[in-house]
Amino acid sequence: MKKRRVRLIITIIVVIAAGCSIGLLLGFMINDAVNNRSDGLHITPTPVISAGENNPTPESTPIPASTVTPVITPTSAPEPTPTPSPFASVEVKGLYLTANTAGNPSRLQHFIDLANRTEINAFVIDVKDDYGKICYETQVPLALKHDAWEKKYDVKEIIRKLHENNIKVIGRVVCFNDPHLPLREPSLSLKNSNGEVFKAKVGNNSYLAWLDPTKEETWQYIIDIAKEAISLGFDEIQFDYIRFPETTNYKYDMSYFEKEKSEYIDGFIQAAIEQMPGVTLSADIFGSICLQTKDVGGIGQTLETISERIHYISPMIYPSHFANSSSHYTGNGVGTNINGILFEKPDLEPYKVIYNTLLITKRRLESSGIDVKVRPYLQGFTASYIPEGYYMSYGVEQYRAQIQAVYDAGYSEWIFWNSGNNYVEDAFLPE
Repeated sequence: MKKRRVRLIITIIVVIAAGCSIGLLLGFMINDAVNNRSDGLHITPTPVISAGENNPTPESTPIPASTVTPVITPTSAPEPTPTPSPFASVEVKGLYLTANTAGNPSRLQHFIDLANRTEINAFVIDVKDDYGKICYETQVPLALKHDAWEKKYDVKEIIRKLHENNIKVIGRVVCFNDPHLPLREPSLSLKNSNGEVFKAKVGNNSYLAWLDPTKEETWQYIIDIAKEAISLGFDEIQFDYIRFPETTNYKYDMSYFEKEKSEYIDGFIQAAIEQMPGVTLSADIFGSICLQTKDVGGIGQTLETISERIHYISPMIYPSHFANSSSHYTGNGVGTNINGILFEKPDLEPYKVIYNTLLITKRRLESSGIDVKVRPYLQGFTASYIPEGYYMSYGVEQYRAQIQAVYDAGYSEWIFWNSGNNYVEDAFLPE
């Protein structure tokens, strides 16, 4: 009897112990399931979360370490390093297309067909335009905060179409010239001497304002836009207005600058390269910068400083933009000396203007030991605003003359600019 009682007691103890073990095991399994359920829920922050990151809540009083129960929370996935675009090595023969053209299916198809039957193999399309707006639905927090975007095209769809037709897609990002954000985020703007946002009227119904190129917060806003564009499929980023306003035309407060303007621009470029390794970055510059050895306009650029780190420069060598000998606002009464040649009517001599400007460019870059690629913007429009006798109609002959000048100067890439995208399409050689 005694033995039976002992056996019964031992059996009860074993059952109770087993039950406790099962309970503990189930508890661990449930906790593990709860913790793992949250993995990957917010790989990409939503607009609300992104905006919240700029407005953190006040820190609470820390709990003593001894009372804290460890909780495993998912960590954000590291930002992937962009892989080089398969179009990176394409020798660009391109056209600039506005966001409105990109967003018009029939117009876009027209240019796709043009590329398929001619030498054209790349398009430059606005990402952030001259109005300070991102041209598609964005997730950049500061742009969302200040409504700095407008859907002008379906970004994924147009990139898909262009890539399917073997067309390189270059995203144009207008950098510091921005008539939208500075008035809504004054802390990031250039100021007048009285502390107000720098704002200059240009024309009857428009004005310009400027994001402050000395501020790293401004750099980051532009870089965030560029990074997003690359993540959406753009093959290259082309920075435009990567400069300060001309001091020859505008006055603004520079009393707090601690460096040369060119050093701030170089800092921005360096930050962009560091944050976008493997991504091709290019910069649009005035054609006149290729001729001037000093920062004549006070914009923070010389040919050498802007070319030091960037992968490509695109000097806008429009013959119509060089001073002619007229007394008109496009002239200086003398003309422009390019490589020892005086051009009184530069718009009438596109080949010579392009060729000699690029010769100077090449000579200066080589003598400075700067390894940057040169891809000029060429004139795809007729400059009828110039006085009679100083301009001519730009057709097939003028287009081909400019292209030949690029080749004869030792370069192989080019882009045509026409703000209305009305190009002389017969000028492009059949493929």
